[in-house]
Amino acid sequence: MFAENYAAVVGGINIDISGKPFLPMIPGDSNPGRIDVGLGGVGRNIAHVLSLLGSSVCFLTAFGEDAYAYRIEASCAELKIDISEALKVKGGSTPVYLYLNDADGDMLMAVSDMELCESISPDYLACHADILSGAKAVAADTNIPAESLVWLAENCEAPLFVDAVSVKKAVKLKNILGRLHTVKANIIEAELLSGLEIKDRVSLEAAARALLGKGLERIFITLGKSGALAADSREIIYAPAFPVDVKSTTGAGDAFTASLVYSYMAGADLDESLRFASAAASFAVECEDTVSNAVTAGAVLERAKLCRTERFRF
Repeated sequence: MFAENYAAVVGGINIDISGKPFLPMIPGDSNPGRIDVGLGGVGRNIAHVLSLLGSSVCFLTAFGEDAYAYRIEASCAELKIDISEALKVKGGSTPVYLYLNDADGDMLMAVSDMELCESISPDYLACHADILSGAKAVAADTNIPAESLVWLAENCEAPLFVDAVSVKKAVKLKNILGRLHTVKANIIEAELLSGLEIKDRVSLEAAARALLGKGLERIFITLGKSGALAADSREIIYAPAFPVDVKSTTGAGDAFTASLVYSYMAGADLDESLRFASAAASFAVECEDTVSNAVTAGAVLERAKLCRTERFRF
């Protein structure tokens, strides 16, 4: 039985295989460095961070039948993430996310094999419509099929938060933006969804307004080292990036999205949500792992208090 106020997460799991050179990368050559294998998947990462923040989480996803799947199942049990309604795909293989960071921790390139996510179908979601509509908020990632995102947009009664994930996958959102509550995107994803080129502050704000004009209630655009922007029908807010020692940027966006869901469930306004999400993302970038276990609601809130936002009302 789920807690009275729980978040539902719909998205993928995968194994993260990462490489980071000790010195600046030399293309076409073998670079000495460090290789790590960890648990990942945008949906799984969001569920993980929500759990660390203290939220009850129901995770609707697809598991295969290999050793990696059993490892992720064990982790979910340890984190008290409810996977009782997750799909088990007979003979399925756990997706893999392979990425290379540069010596400074910024991602150079990645390859994502997420075929198992195609199993997260509209029929599967329809079987769990009561779980989705009973949640206080639902978070989804664009690794799931486009038709499944459409089903969520048309049938989910709870506020729907979506992480755009990547440019190639964000295109799935173009025709359903008006039915979503919140989207988290980076600059190139925001360009795709808004149809506008973002080259300066004026065009960034124009893109945010264009996305709100498509029916979104809130848009959050992450700006890398320049911080993040949040906007709703009343105001635009900027938050600077926290001055932390960057170890890896992978997972920062997932922590950001999870914190937006958590903040909404806690009744936070736009400014509070932006500061809290920015603070949570900063924990991720100062950690080599995809999810920082230093994250707690209290720790993130204390860091969020240090953030001085800039607000512009319409």
